[in-house]
Amino acid sequence: MRCERCQNTDPKYFYNDKGTYYCRRCIAFGRLDVGIVPKAYTYVPKRHRCNYDLEFQLTDQQLKASKEIVAHLAAGYDVLVYAACGAGKTELTMEPLKQALNAGKKVGIAISRRQVVLEIAQRMQRAFKTLKVVPVCQGFTEITEGDLIVCTMHQLYRYHQAFDLLVMDEVDAFPYKGNELLAAVARNSCKGRILYLTATPDSAMLKEVSEGRLKMVELFQRPHGHPLVLPLIKQLPVPLQLVSLLMIMRQQKKPMLIFVPTIDLAQRYGLLFSSLFHCAALTSKTIEKDQIISRLRKRELDFIFTTTILERGITIPGVDVVVLQSDHPVFDEASLIQIIGRVGRSRDCPSGMGVFYCIRKTTAIKRCVRALEKMNETLVSNLF
Repeated sequence: MRCERCQNTDPKYFYNDKGTYYCRRCIAFGRLDVGIVPKAYTYVPKRHRCNYDLEFQLTDQQLKASKEIVAHLAAGYDVLVYAACGAGKTELTMEPLKQALNAGKKVGIAISRRQVVLEIAQRMQRAFKTLKVVPVCQGFTEITEGDLIVCTMHQLYRYHQAFDLLVMDEVDAFPYKGNELLAAVARNSCKGRILYLTATPDSAMLKEVSEGRLKMVELFQRPHGHPLVLPLIKQLPVPLQLVSLLMIMRQQKKPMLIFVPTIDLAQRYGLLFSSLFHCAALTSKTIEKDQIISRLRKRELDFIFTTTILERGITIPGVDVVVLQSDHPVFDEASLIQIIGRVGRSRDCPSGMGVFYCIRKTTAIKRCVRALEKMNETLVSNLF
């Protein structure tokens, strides 16, 4: 037995319904009986005559990377873009997307998180003004067809064998990372080439690169040309971490994101410190997320205590970050790289401060620092 949607062959995931077997592994996407092939997504091919407008011109390094991506895709390869946070991964996809659209091909962008889907859809609509850019995610599923589809990974089940070019952003993030079901759904949605974007490629992807089955393009330089910010590691017991944080907060003149490992801690610290500072807590349970972020941008708030929900997909000019208990298992290498990647993203504030508090330096902390140092070394070597 084999499921033609998620490629499952494990007997324990099949259920016998009066002699008809169906797959329970991907039942969340609707029942699919064994032997039934999902209906291919149908659309009328359309050759566009589109172009894109950017707020800033691409740097020489971005242009070079973009041309390499186009060349690899044209040669019939899937491509992995290994780029630093804030290096402009989204902008690198625009030329490949334009060429595919103008050739009459179906294109899509898949992202792990709903909030980032909405942000990227808006950015793409501003860039490709003549196209109908459609976000497809929770709360936005009434319209699922457009010139350019931007969706969460889960929504790819709607587009079986649809895309000639599929951009897979944040493949290092939950829920896609390590999820064989979503990986199968993604592969089945694309009949052409896949362009993967990540700041932390995993060993499986790097193996594909070394074996020549996947082409890799690197970009570690941010548009402003400054090196990536390295975190300051402070090893202290948890009570002293809070004392040290309090001292930083009293002297802080810039907005700050303070990451903690659990929702409970974010809520407790947000309440505790609100008697001393203009601060709030933001977690997955927070209802007015956008309003809280907006207040930080406007400096109506000075600090936000948050979980990994804000580790990616958010840019606040001039923001600093602190991670309390960064040795907690929830903070893996990818998470820490994304968190420190919030700092120094804007042209006006290309540097800043990031502090990782811990009792001991975990493997994740050490790998995060080594990865950032490697990116900066590569950046310097490219300049000469």
